[in-house]
Amino acid sequence: MTKLIKNFLTDNSGAAAAEYALILAVVGTAIALGAANLGSVVGKALESAADKVATPATPTK
Repeated sequence: MTKLIKNFLTDNSGAAAAEYALILAVVGTAIALGAANLGSVVGKALESAADKVATPATPTK
């Protein structure tokens, strides 16, 4: 019985799966934040372009 408990405590096979899950969570969060920021920037650029089309600049003399 003590051998079984000792083997259970020294078994590291589940640690790799937990590490991969943690890496996946970090990478997924980074991708989600990057996509959200990129979407915001693209949205602002499109709004700016639409404003310029709607109200063209007056020519200078």
